Amino acid sequence: MSRIEDLETFLAIVEQGSLTAAARRLGRPLQTVSRTLALLEEDLGVELVHRTTRRSVLSEAGESFYRRIKPAVEEIHEAREEAAQRRIEPSGVLRLGAPSLFAPRFLMPVIAAYMAKYPRVEVDLDLSDVFSDLAADGLDMVIRIGDLADSGLTGKRLGALRRVVFGAPSYFARFGRPEHPLELPRHACVARTVDERPGVWMFVVDGRPRAVKVSGAFRTNSINAVYSAVEQGLGLGFSPLWQIKHLIDEGKVEIVLDAFEPAPVPIHALWLEGRSPTAKIRCFLDLLAEKLKLDRL
Repeated sequence: MSRIEDLETFLAIVEQGSLTAAARRLGRPLQTVSRTLALLEEDLGVELVHRTTRRSVLSEAGESFYRRIKPAVEEIHEAREEAAQRRIEPSGVLRLGAPSLFAPRFLMPVIAAYMAKYPRVEVDLDLSDVFSDLAADGLDMVIRIGDLADSGLTGKRLGALRRVVFGAPSYFARFGRPEHPLELPRHACVARTVDERPGVWMFVVDGRPRAVKVSGAFRTNSINAVYSAVEQGLGLGFSPLWQIKHLIDEGKVEIVLDAFEPAPVPIHALWLEGRSPTAKIRCFLDLLAEKLKLDRL
């Protein structure tokens, strides 16, 4: 199969009128140009150019071949330039997947800054707490919170997210603050019934993971209801810090047992394995690193 460079050599010979002029235009040795033409003709099984000492004349087959390949080669050049430009400046549609609670509060400011900086980009945001299949769902990149299996994806670690015990000032005023995880069974705790292990909270005690069984009079399947119940003083909650940071900032809840927090949960940006990030992905990653401040979460 002929290479694009072989076709470009043939076009130069035709348009310059001789192998010598084509070699000069292409900046290649005359011998290389002559050998390329001979190999192209051998590949096609037909003589394309009648050679003389002074000039080269197209054969009938060469004229037909020239008319057919010239627009095709020009189209390839345009496609190359477009692809190169896409590597330099983001354009097109960035199809992004992210957790449903995390994205609106923390990812949207980054997306807004990204779209303002690169107006040729559109963003499709798919919110889901299920780990997406990028290829099947047509996504360019996903943000995932949690430990990763060997998923066939390439990624960048963005940081890690704390998990904390928290309660309302009204609860602490009535029942006091726990000083150790093993005191939690004596406290009212708000458990989420759809967790993998409902009512089991993990801590690090004496350098080792420690599971503590908790209970309380109020239980729910909704994480938002957990936050509301804790805010109302019905008990203590256990949650990723980023999900309740607004409640802390507003003084509605306070953190306890921070000395016993479990290992933070990693957060990654992921894209398909084996692919170099395109400009639209690479520039979004740069903005994530700049604006997504996870050290406080």
